[in-house]
Amino acid sequence: MTDKSNDRNPRPEAASLIHGQHPYQEQSGEEYMGPRQKEHFRSILQAWKMELMEEVDRTLHYMQDESANLPDPVDRASQEEEFSLELRARDRERKLIKKIDETIKQIDEDNYGYCTTCGVEIGIRRLEARPTANLCIDCKTLAEIKEKQLQG
Repeated sequence: MTDKSNDRNPRPEAASLIHGQHPYQEQSGEEYMGPRQKEHFRSILQAWKMELMEEVDRTLHYMQDESANLPDPVDRASQEEEFSLELRARDRERKLIKKIDETIKQIDEDNYGYCTTCGVEIGIRRLEARPTANLCIDCKTLAEIKEKQLQG
């Protein structure tokens, strides 16, 4: 009888990686957003950007390979809808790439890791969960509450 636990997650260590990077291990007495932390987040952001750019290339090649002048209107409409969904997803990713570039610029300017509203440290784990975050959890929660109140 084989062990089925490995079938579900063949590389358990890969599950904890953040865009190919291991979670940050803080050292005792380490300064917040010191050189090691900045480099850690720069690596995460650059790897994420590369993943998104590779996806754009895959989509481009897929659309070039699959675009056919289908004679059946239903098949043609289905293909156009599929391409439309792909392009919408790539547009969101294009905006995310721009946000990643802006975040890398914040690292270079020593403004990364601090809430843009209140100035408090955002925190390593929150930044690893959302590397482009620019609000601490409290300010983000308040912003979401305000947004819900304005909508409803």
